[in-house]
Amino acid sequence: MYRKKFFWVTLLVFGLILAMVTGCTQPETTTPQDGDEPDGPVAGADVVKVGMVGPLTGGAATYGISVRNGAQIAIDEANENEEIPGVTLEFISEDTEGDWSKAANAFSKLIEQNKVDVIVGAVLSSETEAGGPIAMSGKVPTISPSSTATGLTIGNPYLFRNCLSDEVQASQLAEYANVELGFEKFAILYTNNDYGVALKDAFEETAKELAEVVAVEAFMDNDENFKPQLTSIQRKDPEAIFVAGYYTEAAKIAQQALEQGLEVQFFGADGFYSPVLMEIGQDAVEGAIFTAGFHSGDESPVVQNFVNKYRQLFNEEPDMFAAQAYDAARIVIEAMKSKGTSSEQIREGLAEIKDFPGITGNTSIDEEGDTLKDVLILKVEDGVFQRLR
Repeated sequence: MYRKKFFWVTLLVFGLILAMVTGCTQPETTTPQDGDEPDGPVAGADVVKVGMVGPLTGGAATYGISVRNGAQIAIDEANENEEIPGVTLEFISEDTEGDWSKAANAFSKLIEQNKVDVIVGAVLSSETEAGGPIAMSGKVPTISPSSTATGLTIGNPYLFRNCLSDEVQASQLAEYANVELGFEKFAILYTNNDYGVALKDAFEETAKELAEVVAVEAFMDNDENFKPQLTSIQRKDPEAIFVAGYYTEAAKIAQQALEQGLEVQFFGADGFYSPVLMEIGQDAVEGAIFTAGFHSGDESPVVQNFVNKYRQLFNEEPDMFAAQAYDAARIVIEAMKSKGTSSEQIREGLAEIKDFPGITGNTSIDEEGDTLKDVLILKVEDGVFQRLR
């Protein structure tokens, strides 16, 4: 009898202790501190994580910061307007410093540690080339707003882009310069990196089919003196020079050409698109013509709404990188609306994008994940960019 009573008393005491311990260890709802990664849904809503990869410091930081800013606006709009019911979009950016190996690490961190569902990026083609296989291995869809290397998305069903390739830009510009403007003798001055070489190859091929290429000269990133190349070009007496490079070098090339009396029409690609082109080049870049994916002077309400919002938030004019990143994020949001919010559903939605009405023009995605859209052609007139086509 005593043993039975002791057994039941012991069982009762053990049960009370277990209840007290369980009650004391219930998880508390806490607000994450700045810099903390939330462990799960916030305030009862499902969280979809959107990663971003690009240079936020270093020599190419202006491009990465623009991409981050543009994508952030799109994501904030979607959250504020509750565009995806019951879902909060969380934006996580990773800095590559413009280095391909750090880009690979950034992709791995976002996928393996942050558990992102989709990535906007990378910014530079070399970064996207490094991260694309990692995205495919992790089955995380990725859309680049600015990686223009030819053939970048081929063979990777998880990699997309909403910017035009170097090949498309350069070949269409060469055709426009000859057929529409009547230029017959071209010289090419290109930066000896992936971007410059791809532009050079495409422009040269098309220009040779339609007209004459009398000189081809190279320069290196961050070069300051272009007079040797310009002197060689001047001897061939071209009507126009296609500069396959970025705005800083293009502005200095135009300045030095003017100083030595080389009067030609300058052409370029989307690397020209920055107000810094005019700040450095001044009168020397007046009249320069180049391809672009965006024109902030477009008077349509949807473009001006973005431009005004960007100015208010960041106190500067949005460039092509910001606009294309905004569209890339909006395309991701559209994919979520049409298919769902899992990584595989987002991938399916991206693959089916057709005639998306973005601020950079109507965008479709082809069977290889590449973009189909019109090439804009801009010209520097009175120190501002004006649209020719």
